[in-house]
Amino acid sequence: MNTHTTVDPDLVEMMESVFATHRTALPHPGDAAAFDPKLWAVLGDLGLARLTGGESHGGSGADWHASAVLLAAAAAAAVHVPIAEHDLLAGWLLETAGLPMDGRLRTALLLTDPREASVVPWARDAEFLVALRRTESSWMVSDIARERATITTAQNVAGEPRDRVTIDVDNAHWTTVPHHVAETYILRGALARVLQTCAAMERIVELSIEHASSRVQFGRPLAKFQAVQRLVTEIASETALARAAADSAVARVEREGWNTSGAAFGVAVAKSCAGHAASTVVRSAHQVHGAIGTTHEHELHRYTLPVLAWRSEFGSVSQWDQLLTRTAVDAGRDQAWSLITEGRPVPGVSDIIG
Repeated sequence: MNTHTTVDPDLVEMMESVFATHRTALPHPGDAAAFDPKLWAVLGDLGLARLTGGESHGGSGADWHASAVLLAAAAAAAVHVPIAEHDLLAGWLLETAGLPMDGRLRTALLLTDPREASVVPWARDAEFLVALRRTESSWMVSDIARERATITTAQNVAGEPRDRVTIDVDNAHWTTVPHHVAETYILRGALARVLQTCAAMERIVELSIEHASSRVQFGRPLAKFQAVQRLVTEIASETALARAAADSAVARVEREGWNTSGAAFGVAVAKSCAGHAASTVVRSAHQVHGAIGTTHEHELHRYTLPVLAWRSEFGSVSQWDQLLTRTAVDAGRDQAWSLITEGRPVPGVSDIIG
């Protein structure tokens, strides 16, 4: 099921127009993606910055179908904005912990050692950092002002902020949350990255078709060459497979909830499919475009670089493949069909947590 078919077309058009209006100029190689406060204010005024939050918690009460369209609109326009971090992760953590949330920008982080998180999106721009921490007996959440943390700036290959954060955990107020929250945090982050990846790859398909149709070599369009046709077909088919897995995962989450074997299995499949597709799509797209696709002036890199970055966040392709392999082996031959149609627990998501 395509998520666009479950969302009001007027809402989809509005989301797409917002990002088209705020599309930034091509960044120079090596530059970090800058946070756009004007765009963020617009998203807040439209109720999009906290789209999925409960209405009693300052949100718009939308579901993951609507969030999928919002993430896709931003990725398709090559606009870097912390929607997933603020709404789907930080806001959700606070709501789960029963903690208040105002309109100030937040990002979320998972402390992988007692005091530090190594890859935190948008930490330098967030006003508060919502930290998830494991103790000997429980998981805990704290809403920490940025000024109380030490931030070392860094970025991924797409130039998105991925900072190192150190927190004085002893002087923060912590609220206990259920044990399943940590695993759900990883699953939510993973699905968000899958949805962003799919939207970027769909734009890569469009660019590849446009280039192959308009570029002429040896007196005929590139699209007439069989080798180019195979490459474009490969890009399109891999993208379609990833999108199908992503839409299936979203549908399962909405139908069954997060704490179910079907939802966990669906996200794991989607993350694996999108990760494998990313490698093929990026490689083949650059082959189709040739040297022009590597230039700063061409927009292809605005999509291929994020795709390469997102495939490794919230678990690498190898990690998700290993979890799925283990799950399939545990199910055995007799349970193979029920595994596909119903899913089953995916042991080891906690290994991704670290």
